[in-house]
Amino acid sequence: MNHAARRRTLLGLGTALAGATLLPRGAAAARARGPFPQGFLWGAAIAGHQAEGDNVASDAWLLENIQPTEFKEPSGAAVDHYRLYDQDIATLASLGLNTFRFSIEWARVEPVEGMFSVAALEHYRDVLQSCRRHRVKAMVSFNHFVTPAWFAARGGWETDGSAQLYARYCDKVARHLGDLIDYATTFNEPNLPRLLFGIPGPLSGMADNPRMKAMLAKAGQLAGTGKWSSWIFGDFARIEAGLLQAHAAGYAAIKAVRPQLPVGFSIAIADDQAVDGGAAMVERKRAIAYAPWFRAIAEHGDFIGVQTYTRELIGPDGVRPPPKDATFTSAHMEYYPQALEATIRYTAQHVKLPIYVTENGMSTDDDAQRIAYIRTAVGGVASCLQDGIPVKSYIHWSLLDNFEWIFGYGPHYGLIGVDRATMKRTVKPSARVLGKIAQAGGVIA
Repeated sequence: MNHAARRRTLLGLGTALAGATLLPRGAAAARARGPFPQGFLWGAAIAGHQAEGDNVASDAWLLENIQPTEFKEPSGAAVDHYRLYDQDIATLASLGLNTFRFSIEWARVEPVEGMFSVAALEHYRDVLQSCRRHRVKAMVSFNHFVTPAWFAARGGWETDGSAQLYARYCDKVARHLGDLIDYATTFNEPNLPRLLFGIPGPLSGMADNPRMKAMLAKAGQLAGTGKWSSWIFGDFARIEAGLLQAHAAGYAAIKAVRPQLPVGFSIAIADDQAVDGGAAMVERKRAIAYAPWFRAIAEHGDFIGVQTYTRELIGPDGVRPPPKDATFTSAHMEYYPQALEATIRYTAQHVKLPIYVTENGMSTDDDAQRIAYIRTAVGGVASCLQDGIPVKSYIHWSLLDNFEWIFGYGPHYGLIGVDRATMKRTVKPSARVLGKIAQAGGVIA
């Protein structure tokens, strides 16, 4: 598999459900009747860089527009959410969903080191006020992968002082916007590099990929610093250490301004399944990919977000390919909606805090398959609730078909389709199904 097909593809690979496009009418659907409490959050998510467009001061923008690059295509205007946010939030609310998860773009707020844009902060205030106007809870990620280009050019999360710079940004955002935020996460999937590259598998050699090294070298040359580190592009161990420090610093900065605001982070987590004696390798992966973040949220956190798409089969030698009869999504990921229930249960064993499902979904052009996925995944959440696990949300990825990082615009995760030539939105049947489930308090018809 070419590593340009990466972002969600390798959050886990395995076998597929037979008859994936059919409505599951068995136990999973039946279990979804009844256990969802008042105040449960039903929503959909986007990320700033993926949806807003023209995030020109960001590290991702530069990497997308140089040669060589790991990106299939540049983000460009994305799906114009920066301009059409009110329409998108109004549509979400009209479906019966009560929560909008989105990110604030640090590169817009602080495009030059130490210089904060009041205009950008006021834009996000307008977005938050739109949420209030449409009676939608705002779950805000202070960072969803992307950082300012100047931050990447000084070495990103790998360098001394990165946590303090991030805390300064968090303080500024919390002071300007915190009164309108309902839930906050410092980071989106900060464990992703370790999840993808921590144990032997298709991507374990990415750090030595000549193309990635050439891309980073070119970025550093253009930046004039001779170095560049961002997101999953850099020294994974140093990035992780910087992110762990930055979470603690960012959490403290936000809570100092808004003590009552619930603050956590979301992690990428697959349903890790041992095959052929792979139990020890599963435990090794979990110790690398999840354990540091479970410890971090216990020390500095009010909740944890779980983001699951599929499962991963792991043998004693590392990640295994899926079986021959596997069914895949259009992003080359196994169709396996049962994974969400498993990862919630695993997380609950290790984190004694409320659990929010902050992302779950699939890429497909067969919306009936997405409907079946949603029904099965929500049934798994219901089963966890029946067993007393404190699950507080089901937030679908994504609200819109949008830019999917190194895969470009090929994968379609959205509940709402977008014609990028006209930016016209089209609500898919799956969006209405999820809305009806939400309006019925989790009842799956």
